[in-house]
Amino acid sequence: MPEQPVDPTPPSAEPLQSADSLQSSPLTDSSGLPSQASPRTPPAHEPPAPLAVSVAKRGRAFSLVWIVPLLAALAGAWLLWQHVVAQGPTISIAFKNAEGLEANKTKVRYKEVDIGTVTAISIARDRSHVIVTARINRQADNLITADARFWVVRPRISVNTISGLGTLLSGAYIGVDAGKSQDSGSEFTGLETPPPVTFDSPGRLYRLHADNIGSLYIGAPAYFRRVAVGNVTGYVLDADGRGVTLEIFVNSPYDRLVTSNVRFWHASGIDATFDGGGLKLNTESVISVLVGGIAFEPLPDSAPTPPSGANTNFRLYANRATALNSVSEQVDTYLLYFKESLRGLAVGATVDFHGIVIGEVKAVSLEYDREEKTLRFPVEIAIYPDRLRSRYRPGGTQMSAMERDPQVLLDRLVARGFRAQLKSGNLLTGQLFVALDLYPKAAPAKIDWSHKPVVLPTIPAPLESIQETLANIAAKLDKVPFDSIGNNLNSTLKTLNQTLKTADSALGQLNAGVLPELKGTLAEARQAIGSAQLLLSPDAPVQNNLQDTLKEVGRAAQALRVLADYLGRHPESLIRGKKEEK
Repeated sequence: MPEQPVDPTPPSAEPLQSADSLQSSPLTDSSGLPSQASPRTPPAHEPPAPLAVSVAKRGRAFSLVWIVPLLAALAGAWLLWQHVVAQGPTISIAFKNAEGLEANKTKVRYKEVDIGTVTAISIARDRSHVIVTARINRQADNLITADARFWVVRPRISVNTISGLGTLLSGAYIGVDAGKSQDSGSEFTGLETPPPVTFDSPGRLYRLHADNIGSLYIGAPAYFRRVAVGNVTGYVLDADGRGVTLEIFVNSPYDRLVTSNVRFWHASGIDATFDGGGLKLNTESVISVLVGGIAFEPLPDSAPTPPSGANTNFRLYANRATALNSVSEQVDTYLLYFKESLRGLAVGATVDFHGIVIGEVKAVSLEYDREEKTLRFPVEIAIYPDRLRSRYRPGGTQMSAMERDPQVLLDRLVARGFRAQLKSGNLLTGQLFVALDLYPKAAPAKIDWSHKPVVLPTIPAPLESIQETLANIAAKLDKVPFDSIGNNLNSTLKTLNQTLKTADSALGQLNAGVLPELKGTLAEARQAIGSAQLLLSPDAPVQNNLQDTLKEVGRAAQALRVLADYLGRHPESLIRGKKEEK
């Protein structure tokens, strides 16, 4: 503050005394202090004291000593500002456990570049997981999108991959896969395993619908003609619980091979089939045999089609044969009723027509017929109409009715004896299949098109007819009185036994009396036979005489023939006699 001016002549001012005058003044004591006895009265001869004059205060000069602290303060403020500016967003990640993670030490990395640090690790209130808090650098805040994914990179050894071996020395860290969302996020749920495909990988995602997941898992390989071209990235159970939906990623440039005419199937383990063609084994690779996989190929002889777009839905079949048999997306369902046993008929069994596969068995069940009060065994089959539809030669007569309405074709076939029959596909395994064929001698039948699904007529299998015939024979045999026949046969055997005993005794008597005489008779017969042999030998006289006699008889017979011939020509000679020859 500026000093107040002092009045040079204040009314109450008193003249100042010098030190000497103070010392000699009677109002002061020996110590020089004023005495308190009486007020001081200046003498009349003392001169007036000089007046006080105000002097302006001079400003202090700036000291160089203050430069160092000032610079230190400015540097601290700059560093503080830089720290605040460099700080990015703070995020929290939920993991099941914090194995290998440490606060203020574990790094957050994107493509092996540090973009942040773990600042704190805490346990959730429900103690079901841990919450990892991390500070992200400002220059990497665009990577923390709402769909970003985080996982802990640590050494992992699986059946088909080995990863994270570098963390054995450097320690675990949190990996980041930046998403494609335009919104940022702050709370995330970490993955327990690294994602098989990152967002920036070139390729396309496709969805497969299957009855079950089989031996597939996240990361399972996908093959095209036994070449690994992608992976399974996820799966979810359908809302109705009747199947699963899998998501696969096909790497570029192989994604152009996925077209509308390709078929996907399970390539897990060893695909072994034992049918009418014998034993068949089909595998994709050693990895697929051990841990499973998916394979896909285009249909045989199919026309090229453009690549399918991302997120296209496909059907995942159980095996290669079933997948490649499904040549058409259009499927007609029919119902068959068989009276014979369905043992050996499994879902997926073929349905053929004259040896050409036109469908497959979809379901085998049991139902009760209330009208007939019997059990029936319905078999649901799927037929591909493209294989059953008639083809005509160019220039031939076109049957427009069949082309407009396929029902006309089936009606005409059924009228000609078109029937379904169970046949054995393999005698060793007992597998059955459904055969559709023409049987002209079959009983007349018609198709009821109002019934859904449509029921096709059937006939019993040949073996079933034989079994029915044998059953009839067995029923007739059951009516035969085998008990009474057995009793009669038993009594007959007793009588025969007695007869045999009598014959045995007769033979004993014959052996004792008749056999010696029979031996003598046999000896005499031998002698007679020897004599006859002597008579019949070529050199015996009887033989010579007999031969001469036979010659004479021959000549006589010839003369008789001549006479008979002459009489035949001259019968009058019997009366007139023989004419004399001139």
